[in-house]
Amino acid sequence: MTTPQPIDVVGAGVIGAAVAWQAARRGHQVRLYDPLLAHGAAQTGASFVAGGMLAPYSELVPGDEDLLALGHASLELWPGFAADLEEATGTDVVTGRGTLVVGADGADVAELGRLTERLAALGHGRAEHLDRAGVRERAPMLARGLRGGLWLSDESAVGNRTLLSALRRAATEAGAEAIPASWPGQTPGRTTVIAAGHAAGQVLPAPATARVRPVKGEILRLRRRSSSPAPPALTVRAHIHGRSVYLVPRPDGIVVGATMYEHGEDRDVTVAGVRDLLADAETVFPGVTDYALVDAAAGLRPMTDDNLPLIGAIDPRTVLACGHGRGGVLLTPLTVAAVLAALEGTSLPAAAPADPRRFS
Repeated sequence: MTTPQPIDVVGAGVIGAAVAWQAARRGHQVRLYDPLLAHGAAQTGASFVAGGMLAPYSELVPGDEDLLALGHASLELWPGFAADLEEATGTDVVTGRGTLVVGADGADVAELGRLTERLAALGHGRAEHLDRAGVRERAPMLARGLRGGLWLSDESAVGNRTLLSALRRAATEAGAEAIPASWPGQTPGRTTVIAAGHAAGQVLPAPATARVRPVKGEILRLRRRSSSPAPPALTVRAHIHGRSVYLVPRPDGIVVGATMYEHGEDRDVTVAGVRDLLADAETVFPGVTDYALVDAAAGLRPMTDDNLPLIGAIDPRTVLACGHGRGGVLLTPLTVAAVLAALEGTSLPAAAPADPRRFS
């Protein structure tokens, strides 16, 4: 049985809120710190801006094999995690099942072939090749000119803002104390979990947290109007003449993302970013031009040098749960399990590639 202990969780994004929820469920005395918990506070965290894709396979790039392994392990935990959250809050956060990856020209389709080869070599993901007709059959609302695609049935998507709200509510209902303020610092006798996203190094300077940096990403939210064609009921990831864009379903429309810039803590939404995202989205789904643009936001992904998160203890009273890059929502269940293990003085083998001591 877990021995209850006093815990400070710093950061109330999806990672921090989920850790606080599950720790409180296990009897720990949890305080959850974040200024964004204040009533009326503008939500600027990466969790609020994210696309919400649970997509470890379609996002694979060469060199990220360890990240794929983490994502695969976490994706397997997601059904149980989502079911627990729905039982606790009555909220179903899943918005779409499956990912359709499409290519606009021959070079884009060739890249899909290389993705399939990498997945097969690593033994992950069930990728079904589709020709033009297959793409149309799977998603008839998409552009007729798309050259081909892949269907990844194991992936899915969640509503990130719905998820964030549900996790914060679940945490407080489980007994966590939500404190709408900055963390005051480590207190004797309390264990600290740092889940502060790109600001982890500012909250707790350490060799590992110093490796976390902000990477800007712009994202758009589009609402379906009464005259608009229905959006895809699945996530669409597209390669458009070498660029990438994704369209993620929501109950009222689509999320379109995302740009990626090494601009420090710049949160401005640029004209060029909006232009490119809308142009690529229209190339994939022409009907998007009749949708209403209701939100354009820029978030700061917490990236590390090797694209792997920092999950685990760095001393007997400090546990890191940060640096998740573009995969924070996907990696939430795995991160929670690893943090709970660290609080009990053990480790989760599946999270070994994310051990923060690799930067010591």
